[in-house]
Amino acid sequence: MNDSKPLMIKQLPQDERPREKMLTKGAQALSNAELLAILLRTGTKNDSVLRVAERLLKKYEDLGIAALSGIGPQEISKIKGIGPAKAVTVAAAIEIGKRLNSLSSAQKVIIRSPQDAANLLMPRLRYESREHFIVLLLSTKNHVLATPTISIGSLNASIVHPRELFREVIHHAAASVILAHNHPSGDPTPSSEDIVLTRKLVDAGKILEISVLDHVIIGDNKYVSLKEKGIIE
Repeated sequence: MNDSKPLMIKQLPQDERPREKMLTKGAQALSNAELLAILLRTGTKNDSVLRVAERLLKKYEDLGIAALSGIGPQEISKIKGIGPAKAVTVAAAIEIGKRLNSLSSAQKVIIRSPQDAANLLMPRLRYESREHFIVLLLSTKNHVLATPTISIGSLNASIVHPRELFREVIHHAAASVILAHNHPSGDPTPSSEDIVLTRKLVDAGKILEISVLDHVIIGDNKYVSLKEKGIIE
């Protein structure tokens, strides 16, 4: 009978510890047990976190790791060494994986018209009590990559600076953008400040060779497109 205890994480060579291994070799180099060990963080007095992770995988070894996608934190917490907090962490990571896996190009939002942009942002902006300036970052095929908020408050050129906006564009490698903000009054009619700011951002986009396709102003269940108004050519 082998009475030797499993090696604890701190006893492993530096480059074989899961966290360090991920940093140096990338997530793809880690086994399923090592990835789970990172989520679990700690083991027990007698078992390393890797041993606890292996115990969880072993329970479902006949079905493979895909079986984990069908179990909840209550089931996971039945494994020795995994309490409710760790079980919830594992279940949350699995859910993120499932959601990412469910995404496909066909399911991503595509903006084909100002109406599409308005439909996307209306629920988010319609009832806001302050002006939120948002940029829709688009791929070459007009898929929405992200919709970060650039500023909150009164809309003017000093608050919405091209530097902040185009930093997001470059970070997400967007091909083009649609500007958007709401009017808390519910009336989406563009103000003179809206028009001045739009032209400033369009000019900045031209310098960076990033197309500003439109500026959509959201009101109470209605919108105005500065592209449709001829303010953006």
